[in-house]
Amino acid sequence: MKKCENKIAIVTGASRSKGIGTTICRELAKEGADIFFTYWSSYDEKMDYFETEDLKWYQQLKEEIKAFGVRCESMAIDLSQPEAPRELLNKVSETLGLPSILVNNATHSVDLDFRSLTAENLDAHYYVNVRATSLLTVEFAKRIEGKHSGRVIQMVSGQDKSPEPGNLAYVATKGAISTFTKSIAIELAPLQITVNAVDPGPTDTGWINDELKKALLPRFPMGRIGEPKDVVKLIIFLASEDSQWVTGQIIHSDGGFF
Repeated sequence: MKKCENKIAIVTGASRSKGIGTTICRELAKEGADIFFTYWSSYDEKMDYFETEDLKWYQQLKEEIKAFGVRCESMAIDLSQPEAPRELLNKVSETLGLPSILVNNATHSVDLDFRSLTAENLDAHYYVNVRATSLLTVEFAKRIEGKHSGRVIQMVSGQDKSPEPGNLAYVATKGAISTFTKSIAIELAPLQITVNAVDPGPTDTGWINDELKKALLPRFPMGRIGEPKDVVKLIIFLASEDSQWVTGQIIHSDGGFF
């Protein structure tokens, strides 16, 4: 039997063909889950790793998912808006039904050191990385409370392992989600809803250029850069019934990166 059969999964941030979000969608679909994914190309277009073909990637991904024999819906949504979490959950319920799995993969990340940190760019990180992630988790739990069990998986970036100078707004907001995960997991455990955070370490999704790869590689004791498929194996486990006794954890699937 497939690990996520007859489950409905929400995956945020599946805008790019090489991204972790896309691989999560594919692998959950292979395990039998119906998929609802979000995308927001306006953010990706501003990144130096942006590829023009990704503007319409959501259309191709939707067809790929359906080819696995499951249902798939998608939505362009700006998660920085305060009503976005409720709007997203409403759309999922209207099109697919009540979800069982939530993967908070969408993120806002711009390198900022202490000289460039401002209220405006700190807020931009907070709105997506903290507010949207927290409210999506809460809204998800409220919708399924008393109806069925659930799985929430947050994506973090190793802020509990080591400092990341030059990336202050990102680490501050992702670090907040690590702490949020540990606490809300206790609140939701009586409802049979697990909440865990996953750190994939630096992952080659198109943003690692040759110079950066050369700098990062010595820090991977297994001798290679991480790929989306590496962390998604863990996410599938956390989304399945096999993980029902695992909650409130920050799990590093990073090949021993240091």
